[in-house]
Amino acid sequence: MSLQERFEELHRRHAEAELGGGDERVRRQHKAGKKTARERLDLLLDPGTFLELDKFVVHQTHDFGMAEQRIPGDGVVTGGGRIHGRPVFVFAQDFTVFGGSLSEAYARKICKVMDLALKTGAPVIGLNDSGGARIQEGVVSLAGYADIFLRNTLASGVVPQISAVMGPCAGGAVYSPAITDFVLMVKHTSYMFVTGPDVIRAVTHEEVSAEQLGGAETHGSTSGVAHFAADSEEECLAIIRELVSFLPQNNLEDPPLRPTTDPVDRRDESLQSAVPEQPNRPYDMKTIIETVLDDRYFFEVQAGFAPNIIIGFGRLGGRPVGIVANQPAHLAGCLDINASVKAARFVRFCDCFNVPLVTFVDVPGFLPGTAQELGGIIKHGAKLLYAFCEATVPKLTVITRKAYGGAYDVMSSKHIRGDVNLAYPTAEIAVMGPEGAVNILYRREMESAGDAAAFRDGKIREYREKFANPYIAAERGYIDEVIEPKETRARLCEALAILHTKRDANPPKKHGNMPL
Repeated sequence: MSLQERFEELHRRHAEAELGGGDERVRRQHKAGKKTARERLDLLLDPGTFLELDKFVVHQTHDFGMAEQRIPGDGVVTGGGRIHGRPVFVFAQDFTVFGGSLSEAYARKICKVMDLALKTGAPVIGLNDSGGARIQEGVVSLAGYADIFLRNTLASGVVPQISAVMGPCAGGAVYSPAITDFVLMVKHTSYMFVTGPDVIRAVTHEEVSAEQLGGAETHGSTSGVAHFAADSEEECLAIIRELVSFLPQNNLEDPPLRPTTDPVDRRDESLQSAVPEQPNRPYDMKTIIETVLDDRYFFEVQAGFAPNIIIGFGRLGGRPVGIVANQPAHLAGCLDINASVKAARFVRFCDCFNVPLVTFVDVPGFLPGTAQELGGIIKHGAKLLYAFCEATVPKLTVITRKAYGGAYDVMSSKHIRGDVNLAYPTAEIAVMGPEGAVNILYRREMESAGDAAAFRDGKIREYREKFANPYIAAERGYIDEVIEPKETRARLCEALAILHTKRDANPPKKHGNMPL
């Protein structure tokens, strides 16, 4: 074979691999409103930076006529590239090849890039679009999934892991995205479930569609499995690029700084009236968050799930921070099971990757009710407490209004290693609200009072004046400073700059046993 023929052979093999399952299957993919694996990588990565690995790998199965069906790449495109100039490792499942089903060779390709990510300290991004295990390979395919799950677990807390579900993801395949740090889905074209509608119909006789059971909106609002539910594949991939901009490469690095022209000492008069005078009137905590952050930009995470708590990323003085905030506009900002789990996972992620935490507090307590108690609010609420206690990153807290009972303790209070704890003059730090406290403290007096309602109202006013303020806590050092709301950004930026060199650690141990 001449040199020219060798080059032509190489070019032919490249073209064959890049064609995936062939023109007809690519057309079907596009008709279903989905892009191919390579088209997705082109949108995700900086132009011209993709370095492909294992392009010519094929499966080694001979049963069921598979020996005659060998396609270079074997249904997954793997390699490395850059996002905003920073290295990442990627794999993109190709539904046009064997329905994206996972084989032994396919799993080895994914494991290779995950191993490289751990060795080099770079994030791993997986684009999932697969029909599941390749049945023709039997247990070998299942072993491949387990190899991936193990690496997901070992990489957890070492490098950021992001999963985009851009088609089907069912059965055991769902557990890889579930272990990763962030899960994104695309509305109407992606779904996740352990057992599909047909199995459910056969076993429990329930009728449910794939979209209802495991669509993006279901997992984005009801189950909480998905952190983002995008309207299109383009939006999904753009969200990943934006998310990565807040994150360090690995657990040994700090998050990337981004220069800003927004003054760190900016005062905003609109914050003076952000918290209503009436203690039971709702307001949108996002208004305060956005006003305080650089360029008023807040990148919210899991917006559709448990809206009584807000989580997401922003920047203060160019430094990325993780935001956790009660939302008085939903359930009065109460903590419930879903909110506790949502925030706990986010707090632990930020702590893993050296992202400082800023907590905005307006919480009247844990949501009452039999559904919450029987659902395990004690255990689930303890997850958030555990996460804040365990975190050693800089922790800044602003109490805007209510901080009652155990929920005050849980929301990054001074007692669980909060570094800088601020409060507005509108803050109410107490065991419970004035109404509940008066009912307990003056029960007998009210029973014997001539005008019980007037007596009760008077005691409520008295209790509110004496206890529904931040000054008793400030006198004991539980609050570092009571500030005017307009000073919030300046104070937080100052504190973050001082805490940048913070070093703290937990007692030596294999790992804790958080209340799962």
